[in-house]
Amino acid sequence: MASILIVEDEAAINDLVKRNLHLVGHHCTSVFDGKSAVSEIQCQSYDLMILDIMLPGLDGFEVIKHGKETPTIFLTAKNSLPDRIKGFSLGADDYLTKPFEMLELLARVEAVLRRTQKSRSCFEAGDVKIDFDSHQVYHKGQLVECTPKEYELLEVLVNNRNIALSRERLLELVWGYDFEGDTRTVDVHIQKLRKKLGWVDMIKTVYKLGYRLEVSR
Repeated sequence: MASILIVEDEAAINDLVKRNLHLVGHHCTSVFDGKSAVSEIQCQSYDLMILDIMLPGLDGFEVIKHGKETPTIFLTAKNSLPDRIKGFSLGADDYLTKPFEMLELLARVEAVLRRTQKSRSCFEAGDVKIDFDSHQVYHKGQLVECTPKEYELLEVLVNNRNIALSRERLLELVWGYDFEGDTRTVDVHIQKLRKKLGWVDMIKTVYKLGYRLEVSR
């Protein structure tokens, strides 16, 4: 998958982001100050940089000036409109403020990688191939008919592979906050996907929580 540079001076946040990006298959390098970030992007090529603004040495606004060829997501506590405008005017592809939801960061990472063509338009696992551009799913070379919600659920599982997702979170991500049904809806759709794709062993049930799509990295 993608090669990602994480520039964050808070070790706990840096490690959290790195571990979750690694779970979904990305290769990550961590640095903790602006000067180290500049050194990295001048010596190595990265598909994406996740960049804090308030950094020791050089701040994130200075760092991005040295890496305009590197797609960048600002991840920062600076949430004022002038800061966001400045970030985008300097070439940022996205801007996410702290505190943040990890699943939202992962979704934004995937979106930027897709836009910059650093992410594959297809996903393959076992006998299954998913074409994200056409929203078509194949099992053993045969087109699988999926309902819109089945496809949305499948894409959420793939984009967050190897991460346990609660039934409640899956409801929010696929059906929305105003959905009036209950978590049994998720269970029914999971069972349908398992059957259609032969993923009985890949879509794991996480006891008392929800589900996880297990994919070898």
